[in-house]
Amino acid sequence: MNILKLFTLFILTTILLGCESNKQKLIILKGLAIGTSYKIEYYSSNNNPKIKKGIDSVINSMNKSLSTYIPNSDISQINKGNSNISTDILFQDVFKLSKDLYKKSKGYFDPTVGTLRNAYGFGDTKPLKLITDYKLDSMMNYVGFNKVKLLDNNKIFKENPKIYLDFNSIAKGYTIDKIVESIANKGIENLRVELGGEIRVIGKNLNYNDNWTIGIESIESKINNRTVRARLKLIDKSIAGSGNFRKYRIDSITKKRYVHTINPLNGKAEQSDVLSSYVIANTCAKADGYATAFMAMGIEKSKKLLSELKEIDAYLVYSDSLGETKTHITKGFEKLIIK
Repeated sequence: MNILKLFTLFILTTILLGCESNKQKLIILKGLAIGTSYKIEYYSSNNNPKIKKGIDSVINSMNKSLSTYIPNSDISQINKGNSNISTDILFQDVFKLSKDLYKKSKGYFDPTVGTLRNAYGFGDTKPLKLITDYKLDSMMNYVGFNKVKLLDNNKIFKENPKIYLDFNSIAKGYTIDKIVESIANKGIENLRVELGGEIRVIGKNLNYNDNWTIGIESIESKINNRTVRARLKLIDKSIAGSGNFRKYRIDSITKKRYVHTINPLNGKAEQSDVLSSYVIANTCAKADGYATAFMAMGIEKSKKLLSELKEIDAYLVYSDSLGETKTHITKGFEKLIIK
């Protein structure tokens, strides 16, 4: 074999090896974060350890800032009455997003329901043995996001030190957004991040050369036998869901059924006519927050707000006046459903 042929063979082999090494493969990461589990899928030619480190960094920062389950976190200290905590950028972002949702939902999205959530048994403390009307009226003094301010020095002012902040109804979505940002900044263009059922996708599922497929869980779904009501293809968007069909508690004394979505306007943990809500938005924080708000608002107020929010789409399952299960689906959401 002459030198020219050897050189040509060397070049071809180098090109083929280069193509093989640059081939994108699916990498899956699983773990625990903010009290739930996560699953991250992304395509890359190599398993970059910096990606996992970035994810861990986001989770640790979120826990330090916003976890009500960690006694020395910033939010736990603020809830205990410490007014000298200088909040970080994560806390400030979530606070400002929450304030916007609070205003647009006319108070139905409210992170100050923490006192009520704890009382009903959905928080990080023991529930009250009996919630009387008098006790409820008393606790309502500590509810209202308009009673809390983010000051120019990044400290939190509360009109009453007993006001208990709980951003869990938006923190999951926000954590996903920060994880996606961390991974995308390392050059990843195709990924799917799921945390506790909330999802954000970028790019495509390269195994099928198609958009990522997402399932919407049925309200009849069992925890050990989950069923899907509909499937859709998501394109560079986020989806978050909320429902009381699994998250409820039966009081051992009164036998009363309490749901985890609390109405901030009357303080009651009673099911509205919206049974479940799935929301699509550009960011998972917004999708997460509005999914919670619609559960508390009820179907008519939710429809009205959806007509005003051009960047939000929703799939709402509700009970009509005859007790029959119906759905309200926005046009943007319906376009994404696989027929």
